[in-house]
Amino acid sequence: MTSRPRTIAEINALDRDAFVATLGGLFDGSPWVAAETWPARPFADLVALHRGLCGAMRAERFDRHLTLIRAHPDLVGRAALAGTLTRESTGEQAAAGLDPGPLTAAEIEVFAIANTAYTERFGFPFVICAREQTKETILAGLAARLANSREAEIATALGEIERIAWYRLVDVVGDDEGGAR
Repeated sequence: MTSRPRTIAEINALDRDAFVATLGGLFDGSPWVAAETWPARPFADLVALHRGLCGAMRAERFDRHLTLIRAHPDLVGRAALAGTLTRESTGEQAAAGLDPGPLTAAEIEVFAIANTAYTERFGFPFVICAREQTKETILAGLAARLANSREAEIATALGEIERIAWYRLVDVVGDDEGGAR
């Protein structure tokens, strides 16, 4: 990713490798989403680019969806506690009040128990767009979603991944000027 946001015109002009390097981190551990989206250029605006990325993600096989979901870190999980989350995930979790530093040991334990229960039930980590949440709403969501079917949780997780990707995209692409018309 670049230090300054790019325009949609700049994104449209990127070759495949640069497009993937710039947008590959929007979907955790899944640069293939950007690679599959690149041939659909040019994009008229930010919304069209997001729609293209999400369409490429949704068009993939079920096993690839599961791999994408499993690439997401647990909230306040081992990676967060060890400080090995991506820059994006660190910022997103911190924005929701999940920075492990200020959390109490009891709060960390509550997340560990909830994450374990969720992963044991569904076979993948709980995914939620942390930028839109607080630690309280995340814990409530974790508890409520445990009652869902696995199919419902896969659909919900993919929807949350799309929301996460939107915020990350807005961080990377700063405006809609100069898109395809």
